Amino acid sequence: MSKKILIVDDEPNIVISLEFLMKREGFEVAVAGDGETALRLISEQRPDLVLLDVMLPRKSGYEVCAAVRGNPALQSTKIILLTAKGRETEMAKGMALGADTYMTKPFSTKDLLTRVKQMLGLGDT
Repeated sequence: MSKKILIVDDEPNIVISLEFLMKREGFEVAVAGDGETALRLISEQRPDLVLLDVMLPRKSGYEVCAAVRGNPALQSTKIILLTAKGRETEMAKGMALGADTYMTKPFSTKDLLTRVKQMLGLGDT
């Protein structure tokens, strides 16, 4: 069974490239353009991993992360926060809210894919 990944970003170019990359690697992919839609899809579809932008309409990535971590049924969901904000305070906030890891934009797609596979227990090939 292929792993499910939810891409949450409000920038179409980023969504398109991430969706293409993840599908090419054989992942099942869903997309949300705002925080409220992301929370609904996470509850309904139970993705294995969420690529979550911090700056989103309707609910921030931080709010989504906190809500997922506050729901015992979603504890196994892995979260990678993606953001242009790379300062220590933002990283610390994201990690404190329960993100599994944090990557700043722009990021290498190779590095992202390596991290996704490691987090899903698929090795680093």
